[in-house]
Amino acid sequence: MQRRLSDYLFISLKGIAMGAADAVPGVSGGTIAFISGIYEELITTISGVNLSLLTTLRKNGFAAFWKQLNGSFLLALLTGIIISFVSFMRLAKYLIEQHPVLIWSFFFGLIIASIVFVGKQIKTWNLGTIISLIFGTLVAYYITTLPSLANNDSPVFLFFAGAIAICAMILPGISGSFILVILGAYKTLSDALHAFDFKRVFIFAAGALIGLLSFSHVLKWLFKNYKNTTLAVLTGFIFGSLNKIWPWKETLTVLEKSTGQTHPVSQFTELGTIEVYQRQINDFETIKMVSEKSVMPFHYSHINNATDPQIAFAIGLMIIGFLTIFILEKIGSKTE
Repeated sequence: MQRRLSDYLFISLKGIAMGAADAVPGVSGGTIAFISGIYEELITTISGVNLSLLTTLRKNGFAAFWKQLNGSFLLALLTGIIISFVSFMRLAKYLIEQHPVLIWSFFFGLIIASIVFVGKQIKTWNLGTIISLIFGTLVAYYITTLPSLANNDSPVFLFFAGAIAICAMILPGISGSFILVILGAYKTLSDALHAFDFKRVFIFAAGALIGLLSFSHVLKWLFKNYKNTTLAVLTGFIFGSLNKIWPWKETLTVLEKSTGQTHPVSQFTELGTIEVYQRQINDFETIKMVSEKSVMPFHYSHINNATDPQIAFAIGLMIIGFLTIFILEKIGSKTE
């Protein structure tokens, strides 16, 4: 595939969109990769990373190695992902803490449009694809309802947590960062990054690398042999993830980062809202929301002490998120 410099710029922009999505717990960068038209190439490229690359490098030189690796594609994409993930993480953190309804409304509209887009790729609808769609929906929905496990800093556990989380990150509809929270590896990894504990970071990265290389082969095989069924399952994953993206939530439990323990919000306030608890301790950094349930806007206003559910702004941002997907689809079609 012969590409121009402008094509790689578009790939970097797609990487920026993927990084922004991965920075938000509950949103998958894999979804963005799919709707922007680079998902199958990404999976094929990753699955092509093997020992034969070293043989090519030794016998035919760096140029042949780089071509077989599809290195220019990977470099452009990873550059966009890293730049976006690092720069957008602080903004995403601020928006989730200060304007949760608004940011989740945007992503809710984005995911709705993603369902339409991915569903259109299914060429034939039959009993098998319908069952696959339902299966994917139920699995993703169930994952969004799982409580967090207790914190675990075992090296073996951290290795497997990395392998599982990275698989989730490349699956549309399933958030890798959310999987880390469920597994109880979130605090361990964040502490390791903060303390520059390179041993733990390396163990996690090794697990992620092995998981990514292994799972990419499975996905490549599924797309080659059962593309219709695979698309149906992925559509279900995205549909099931809507429960996590729903803008109006009631927080049930929180994770205390200093101890890794979870506590019911009702332990701190009769209103059962994380906002009241935040004001009481005035330090958001000590806690993290773990277990939530979706509620209607009027109920959200009630449990948050008459807080404005911002319905008009929410609907507007849903529409913007919905339209964003069609812009990405148009870019994806142009560069595909």
